[in-house]
Formats: sequence, C-alpha cells, structure tokens
Amino acid sequence: EIEVVGRCNNQKDVGKPAPMFKLDLVQGDTVLRGEIALKDLMNGDDIIHYGQIEKGDIDSANKVVATIDGHRRESIRLNHTATHLLHKALKQIIGEHVQQAGSLVESNRLRFDFTHHEKVSKNDVYKIERMVNTVIRDNISVETNVMDYDLAKKTGAVSMFGEKYGDTVRVVEVAGFSNEFCGGTHVNRTGDIGAFKIVSESSLAAGIRRIEAITGDEIVDWMNKR
Repeated sequence: EIEVVGRCNNQKDVGKPAPMFKLDLVQGDTVLRGEIALKDLMNGDDIIHYGQIEKGDIDSANKVVATIDGHRRESIRLNHTATHLLHKALKQIIGEHVQQAGSLVESNRLRFDFTHHEKVSKNDVYKIERMVNTVIRDNISVETNVMDYDLAKKTGAVSMFGEKYGDTVRVVEVAGFSNEFCGGTHVNRTGDIGAFKIVSESSLAAGIRRIEAITGDEIVDWMNKR
C-alpha cells in the first residue's frame, strides 16, 4: 500500500470519487510509469490518499510524482455537473419538496437518490431529460465561487440537509438555472456534457427514489448495446 500526502495540482481538482493517479516512480535517472487505485480520501490541512499499487515497484523508488488521470477526471466532471442539473430539474418538474438523499458520481455514470413519495412517471422522466438536455444545449457557463457561508445562503445556493459547513463554502452555479454548495470538480460550460440520458428510476426505500443516468459518449455505447 501507499499513502500520498499533499495536493495533486490543487484542492479543487479532487473529485468524488477521487480520480486514479498515474505515478512516475523515479529510480535514479530512470522514470517508470505506475498506477495507484485510491481507496479512501481524507481532508485536513492536506489531502491524504490511501491506495493500492496496481502497477510498478515502489520499493526502490526515491521519488514519486502523482498526476491525475485526466480522461477519467473529465468524465467525472460531466457526470457531476449533470447531477446538479438533474437535481434542479427534479425540483422544477416534480416539486420543490425534492431533497437530495445521496449520490454517486463515477466516470461512466451518475446515481442520484432523492425524497419523493411515488414513482416518477414516464412522462415526468421525459420532461426531466428534456429540461437537462436543453440546459446542456444552451452551453451555459458554470461558475465556481468561494464565499462566506451566510452570503452563499443569501444567493439562494442549495445546501445538503444535515450537512455541516464551515464559515467559508464553495458554490457552483449554472447561471440562471442551478446554484449549489459543492466542493467537487465540474465542467466549464454545460455544453461540455454533450447529452444526458436517464437509464433507470427505482425505489430505494419508503419515500426515497433513485435515478441512474449517463452522459456524453456513454449514451452512444448504451444505444449500441440495445
């Protein structure tokens, strides 16, 4: 196992889940490529990643340089911003009572759990997809701002129920559409997402529904498999 302490580029570049790192294992004048699969992430004064070496031999290395897997991280960006758009579309289509009850953002899909008392109808699923894809086609700028917590609340930014926040928070805004507290990685413009498709809607528990969706090239792969 390996523990990597510090920042890879900077703190705002770390997504959830944390991206796989590429490792340069420096042995004297020789640089060998390695890979580490991250299992956990801790936030403090530094960001600490715990992981398992999947490729390479670190025992004889005298220096390790970690860089983010850019392709995987870009895919996570698409799905993370799409999650924000989905959250807002749910509130507009099925009601403001919708609250986030959990989420998962991966490179090949997104999953969003939310409070709702009944199955989302096929017609509403269609409306949600149409709304999200309209925002994607509008290619709206995605802005991130760090600000005082009280000021963020005054802007109407949505926070997670029960989540504890510090005096300073990061807010991600899709101008004219969504505005949420968020520390994760996002696209620069909604058009970067390409497209959005809901692949399932199901019951997770009493009063909790789950939507799974895909974006970008994953939609092409999904269509070709059907």
